[in-house]
Amino acid sequence: MKKLGILLSGRGSNFIAIADNIAAGKLNAEIAIVISNRADAPGIEAARQRGLNAVVIASKGLAREAHDAQVIAALRAANVDLVCLAGYMRLLSPAFVQAFSQRIINVHPSLLPAFPGMDAQKQALEYGAKITGCTVHFVDEDLDHGPIILQRAVPVLDTDDIDSLSARILEQEHIAYSEAIRMVLEGGCEIKGRCVVMRK
Repeated sequence: MKKLGILLSGRGSNFIAIADNIAAGKLNAEIAIVISNRADAPGIEAARQRGLNAVVIASKGLAREAHDAQVIAALRAANVDLVCLAGYMRLLSPAFVQAFSQRIINVHPSLLPAFPGMDAQKQALEYGAKITGCTVHFVDEDLDHGPIILQRAVPVLDTDDIDSLSARILEQEHIAYSEAIRMVLEGGCEIKGRCVVMRK
């Protein structure tokens, strides 16, 4: 069975959705390790409550490369096949990306390349977008930039505020992330340039 390494910094709702899908038999994978850079992250407590291998590798006071080296070592020790960022609020160093080349994925709350970075939902509302959504993509050295695995669209309603729009996007993230993990683990896609192509 393929092994996942989950990185999170906060509540870890996408991690919980992945874990729930595994428990329900909807995703054939095992969560080998959950790592947080913050000891107070609710997601790390949720991982402990589920009996998972939950590790805190604090980032405060460490250079990015030094912290990433510790995370890389922990992921390798757990023999992970795929690294999943679930609200991990750190930009990965080039060394990290290279250590798990084409084996790191992330979910972002917009239809990339629109609205990268922080506060994507706020950006969409302020821009007057009529459709936004979420994107699951491979991670490269640039922020919210890697090849797109799949996207799910969410309409922006005239009555939306940041909270309501964020909640509807998050519902789609919880579906899309496990779907993308399944595609990658089953070898159903390959990267050609910037395009992720489904194998026939």
